[in-house]
Amino acid sequence: MAAVTAGSGTGSGAAGSPEATGGSTGGGGWRRPHGPLQRYYGPSTAEAAEAAPDPTDINGPHFDPEVFMTKVRSECPLGQLLAREATLGREIRALDSDMQTLLYENYNKFISATDTIRKMKVDFRHMEAEMDDLAANMAAISASSARVSTALQDRHRRGAQLAGVQALLRKLQALVEVPGQLRRWAGTEPARALRCHARARAVLRHYRHLPSFRAIEDESHAIMADLAQRLRTRLRCEMLDPKELTECVEMLLQLEEPAGELSEEFLSQAGARLEAELAALEAELPAADPSGMATTPPPPASDILDFVDRGSSAFVGTLCQLAGSYHTLFSEDAGRLEPFAATLATRYFALLERRLALERGLGDTSLLVRALDRFHRRLRALLELLPAGADAAAELVARAARERVDRYLRALQTFFLGCLGDVRQALAAPRPPGKEGPGLPDLLATLAASVLGQLKAVLAYVQLFTARDVAFASLPYFKGEFCVTAVREGLVVAFMRWLCRTARGFADGPAERGAPAAPPALLLLLARLCLDYENSTISYILTLTDEQFPPQDLGPAVTPGPALCAEARAAAQRLLDHYVQVQGAAVAQMLRKSVETRDWLGTVEPRNVRAVMKRVVEDITAIDVQVGQLFEEGVRRAQSSDSSRRAFSVYSSSRAPGRYAPSYTPSAPMDTHLLSNIQKLFSERIDIFSPVEFNKVSVLTGIIKISLKTLLECVRLRTLGRFGLQQVQVDGHYLQLYLWRFASDERVVQGLLDEVAASAAHRCLDPVPMEHSVVELICERG
Repeated sequence: MAAVTAGSGTGSGAAGSPEATGGSTGGGGWRRPHGPLQRYYGPSTAEAAEAAPDPTDINGPHFDPEVFMTKVRSECPLGQLLAREATLGREIRALDSDMQTLLYENYNKFISATDTIRKMKVDFRHMEAEMDDLAANMAAISASSARVSTALQDRHRRGAQLAGVQALLRKLQALVEVPGQLRRWAGTEPARALRCHARARAVLRHYRHLPSFRAIEDESHAIMADLAQRLRTRLRCEMLDPKELTECVEMLLQLEEPAGELSEEFLSQAGARLEAELAALEAELPAADPSGMATTPPPPASDILDFVDRGSSAFVGTLCQLAGSYHTLFSEDAGRLEPFAATLATRYFALLERRLALERGLGDTSLLVRALDRFHRRLRALLELLPAGADAAAELVARAARERVDRYLRALQTFFLGCLGDVRQALAAPRPPGKEGPGLPDLLATLAASVLGQLKAVLAYVQLFTARDVAFASLPYFKGEFCVTAVREGLVVAFMRWLCRTARGFADGPAERGAPAAPPALLLLLARLCLDYENSTISYILTLTDEQFPPQDLGPAVTPGPALCAEARAAAQRLLDHYVQVQGAAVAQMLRKSVETRDWLGTVEPRNVRAVMKRVVEDITAIDVQVGQLFEEGVRRAQSSDSSRRAFSVYSSSRAPGRYAPSYTPSAPMDTHLLSNIQKLFSERIDIFSPVEFNKVSVLTGIIKISLKTLLECVRLRTLGRFGLQQVQVDGHYLQLYLWRFASDERVVQGLLDEVAASAAHRCLDPVPMEHSVVELICERG
């Protein structure tokens, strides 16, 4: 069974067996058109190439009958062989039937094709005969054409000769008419007359040996000489515009007039025209004062942009046009033009400088930038002809920019002084009861924000000079020197240094400048402002300036930020030191008057603290509040637990290493002067006017030291009685109760008060101190 199955699969594959196609001829479903023909002629080349060579494939190109029969006999049983034989017989008969049908269907076509070929052969023979006749006719036509061409060439030759004669006659007629045409056009259309003369001049010169031609030439020369005379008269006597001047000189050159004389007359005529343009511009400017006295000129009638527009369209445009015409007319003699134009350009630059000088206020910077940009753009055409003027034009623009930056610096200075005036007015304005004015932090914030905002606005205005759409911003000056020298150093750095100097001037000597002394609160506020500049503002402003006006790597040297910060800190230090001195002097003045105006020998037994001591404590407290608004607290030395209850005795010494005694009374009479000197040997030296730190504690300590040192010196100059000494004892104890909390070290207060008490005891005629308990009772009640 396996052999049968294998043989069936091999012999009836997809190559056309009935089993493979699903039926037999008797079934009526297998036969398809042209199938046998395809099997007869074999598969296509592509199919044969794709199929593998199989000698047993009866439809394949490699079919081998012997191999096929051997395989069938070896694999198929007898029944299958008989069925295969019947199948092949049916296929052969079907193929024969298809062949006969194909032959019958195409027989008529074969007969018709044979008749057609026979007719085509007959027609071809007729066409060959007709082509021979046509060739003969073409030969005859060619011969006739040759004869016609020869005749046409003869006619054309004769026509050309006739045309030449006619042209010659027309030229002769034109030459005869030249004098009349020149005479007619010389007065109305000189350019046309010149063209006519230029066309006839060469012919007349060539045939001038003929009398008729010589007469025409002489007459033409006389007419053109008269025309040249009229043109010269017009050139010398009339004011011609650039176009008319160029045309007049060009015609004179065509008339072969001397080029040297014409160039001089051209420049003379052009100079008169340009002088008129400059005079019109100068008429818009105020006349200079011949006496040399400084007077304020009236404001200009038009803005700077209109002035530059008129100068560019009138003078610069005319000069460019005339310079271009001169180069065209006298290209070989251009040496006179440069000094001529340079002189006029210098005058124009001077007029523009005078007009720029009238821009005294800040005005609209964008208008000035547009005017300078238009001036620079319009001058480019002239500078292409006159390169020597480029430096002068660039320097003019640079000076205008520097002048505007200088005015912005002065405006910033004026603005800062105005802000300081507002601050002083706010500090000095009277306050209604129950209504407080703006505090120092608010005034400081307003002042700092106003100045910084104004400076940023000025930088924005100045940045217009370096905008990308501005033509002169591409000049080397505006890429380097303007950014560094004019803006950074000349504006920003100069303003910050001026601000520090101005602030410091309130401490260095306002009386020398004829101004009233600054209020202490203003000194404190300016010190805080300079300190803020040193901490952050200077760095921020310099960074902003470098971003908007980047300096070049190889440009001028710049002022480093730390140097400006050092100046600001020095100004802040000087102002704060001066504030301490002023406030200390104010408190010291009260103490001095209270000591100098009192009779210390005839005073009564003390029952109260003097009012001046209470006023001193109140003032110190007010100063503490004032300084605390702007400066940090600072660091205090650790206080002892009984600082407010320390005893104040005329013999106690806080500088001794031991604690204060409640009341020290010597067991035997002692020399108090010697005791005081011994105490000084072992005590720390107190520097009264040492620089203060930027904190509240240091400031208050400095003021207290100045005040108490003044009290000490005043007591040393007085002679006291017993009750005078006791009054000093009460006053000193009261000050010690309240002032120690304001100082950085309570020992400073106690030491100075000890010296005051010791000096009072030394200057007392009857040094009997008051009991400490009584002193405390009086101070608590006071």
